Amino acid sequence: MTRYAQTNLAVSTTVLAGGRGERLGRDKATIELGGQLLLKRVVTLVSALSTDVIVVLRPDQQLQLQGVRTVTDAEPYTGALAGIAAGLAASRQAWCFVVACDMPFINLALVRYMTSLTPGHDIIIPCRHVGLEPLYALYHKRCLPYVYRALRQGQRRLVSFYTSLRVRHITPEEIRLFDPMERSFFNINTPEELAQAEAWLQEGL
Repeated sequence: MTRYAQTNLAVSTTVLAGGRGERLGRDKATIELGGQLLLKRVVTLVSALSTDVIVVLRPDQQLQLQGVRTVTDAEPYTGALAGIAAGLAASRQAWCFVVACDMPFINLALVRYMTSLTPGHDIIIPCRHVGLEPLYALYHKRCLPYVYRALRQGQRRLVSFYTSLRVRHITPEEIRLFDPMERSFFNINTPEELAQAEAWLQEGL
């Protein structure tokens, strides 16, 4: 079992649910996986991590969700960066775990390990061989002014506000201690990926 300095750090969680799912033909928030809404699955998972769960929607979305707060994207109301801004602004805790609603295999042990590394940092983010995972990361509220500035500048890249902030990268070696197959970062964009997720659920993975 992996040992680390566990923490009782209270965090908020932001679930970004505004994706239009163009390649799937419908909003990602309304996709069903394993007989339940994909969004509901993700909210249930993160509820074990946080009592303050925020779902960020597009202004034109109408979803009824119990037990969570809903907010809409920050101006200019497009892109995941606007969703991060809205979630951080609404967070009741100083730290917020941000995740996309189409990531059904969140590894809570990995996220808790990430929370143990927060002292002295502003962002805790997995860094895989294929790149960073900004929609599976912890952000401190100190990031919010930098996110707003990036939005005002018309930035769309999710890591565009990282400059001057203290970033702790979770290495591939650290990730594998908790999630050897890296399924935490699997997200659903296509019918084929939805079928793969269903197959893994059938296998009990």
